[in-house]
Amino acid sequence: MMGESALGKRVLIVDDAIFMRQQLRDILTAGGLDVVGEATNGVEAVEMFRALRPDLVTMDIVMPLKSGIEATRDICREHPDAIVVMCSALGQETLAMEAIEAGATDFIVKDFKQFRQDEVLKVARNLLGITK
Repeated sequence: MMGESALGKRVLIVDDAIFMRQQLRDILTAGGLDVVGEATNGVEAVEMFRALRPDLVTMDIVMPLKSGIEATRDICREHPDAIVVMCSALGQETLAMEAIEAGATDFIVKDFKQFRQDEVLKVARNLLGITK
């Protein structure tokens, strides 16, 4: 899991569902990004962000212990330049907007428990300033 990616950009994936983390890891890795960690709840997300200082965080909204919105607020309070992309299910648009207000940079919609690879990579590359 560790190692240097082709693009040199490090990502932390935060989601309580293992299959969603796996899906994101596959998409991001295939896109040349380096997944440096995976958190299963908002508390772990904040701790892992502090330890790893990733270039990008993908953050699920609804999680145990601490929501993605609360974790984003905590991360952005400490690191205002953090890039956090919220991952919301269809119908969670209100929560996604709340996440943007909490400091999230952008959001990606999960379509029927699935991410669209092209959308995930487009958002990630755009936010990281990758032009290829």
